[in-house]
Amino acid sequence: MPADATLSLLDSADLSRPQAEAIVAGTLKGAEDGELFLEKRQTESLVWDDGKLKSASFDESQGFGLRAVRGETAAYAHATELSEAALKRAAAVCRSVTAGGEVSHALEPERTNRKLYAEANPAEAMGFAAKIALLEKADAYARSLDPRVRQVSVSMAADWQAVEILRADGASYRDVRPLVRFNISVTSADGKDLGQGSHGLGGRGEPLSYFTDDIWMAAAREALRQSLVAREARPAPAGEMDVLLGPGWPGILLHEAVGHGLEGDFHRKKTSVFTGMQGSRVAAKGVTIVDDGTLPDRRGSITIDDEGTPSRRTTLIEDGILVGLMQDRLNARLMGVAPTGNGRRQSHAHAPMPRMTNTYMLAGSREPEEILRSIKRGLFAKSFGGGQVDITSGKFVFSCTEAYLIEDGKITMPVKGATLIGAGADALTRISMVGNDMGLDPGIGTCGKDGQGVPVGVGQPSLRIDRLTVGGTAS
Repeated sequence: MPADATLSLLDSADLSRPQAEAIVAGTLKGAEDGELFLEKRQTESLVWDDGKLKSASFDESQGFGLRAVRGETAAYAHATELSEAALKRAAAVCRSVTAGGEVSHALEPERTNRKLYAEANPAEAMGFAAKIALLEKADAYARSLDPRVRQVSVSMAADWQAVEILRADGASYRDVRPLVRFNISVTSADGKDLGQGSHGLGGRGEPLSYFTDDIWMAAAREALRQSLVAREARPAPAGEMDVLLGPGWPGILLHEAVGHGLEGDFHRKKTSVFTGMQGSRVAAKGVTIVDDGTLPDRRGSITIDDEGTPSRRTTLIEDGILVGLMQDRLNARLMGVAPTGNGRRQSHAHAPMPRMTNTYMLAGSREPEEILRSIKRGLFAKSFGGGQVDITSGKFVFSCTEAYLIEDGKITMPVKGATLIGAGADALTRISMVGNDMGLDPGIGTCGKDGQGVPVGVGQPSLRIDRLTVGGTAS
């Protein structure tokens, strides 16, 4: 993004640019790396539930985070007050790590003129009355679809974030990041059987493009479909079986069970199950996984990361071989490699660390129907909910929100209570068929790490994983 693509956040603050530049330069003189991260943010959330507006919130915030890095040590101080006095107080904290002899300063990030998304504030794209009318309209539409609908909840959220990174030499890197999210949940009932379904979507594109009639109506129909399927589901069997993962959102399993283990900090500290395996086979042939922050309008995309490094497409696993890691500046410098544009932070109150953007597996050559026919008895996992992963061992447990039995190459009965249990490194080697239907999730992912949440994207084609442990509730 050009340096003048957005006004400096210092232009309207109680802190002049010359003052900020002088303080940052003086603070980072004895540091190998560091930056002043400035942020201005607006967030809005509306929830329509049980036929009425349940909650409405709007928040506007601003602040800065100042970081100084020397060796493996980093000092970080932040404040919500953009003033010379607040910055000087933060500088005093950061100077605690800069005492000593001369140091080599890390190279500044390169520039980029890319523009991956619009800068419009999604909170301002539609008036408040129009938002309420849309939520009420979506609620009424979902209820009209089927007499078994008992409960509907509709929500929309907007996030607008402007950031500026100021470095020791006075260089400034800026980005403006819009984000939209829409979700609808439906509960259906017929007698004693209850079913729940939910569908969400979003991204960084033109805000109103996510709220056209065809899109929110399709979301309502999908939520209803899921709720009706859930009503028919029976307890899932347990045991070792072949598993067919659907395309798109099921890529969350790869994100959690594999992606985190390929972040640079875990490798530098030797706490990843994949530590020391670069150049080695870690997955079956045909498996290629990338992290790509450059996809236009996607939820996990960023023009620059939160250190000023341009985002990029990083190949992590290529045809089964581990070839790359995701890096921020600190870990890249200590490991003697280049940063990959994955230094991300939740807000100005958090220091950056290696984080995923849009992480997905590339398509293979198999038709999804061919993969299904190849399974004699197994489980089709169409969608996932929550999961737990241990980064050091790679062991995971994921809950299926929609799953079906596969019998003689055909999808049969829906099941509930199914969980997938295994280890990421082992599961990668058990992938025997990769579909040609790669899809990305609809724009709903948020990744948590060390108490920080950032928006991400996931994706994959249909996959067959052989002999995976399935936890079930059938007696």
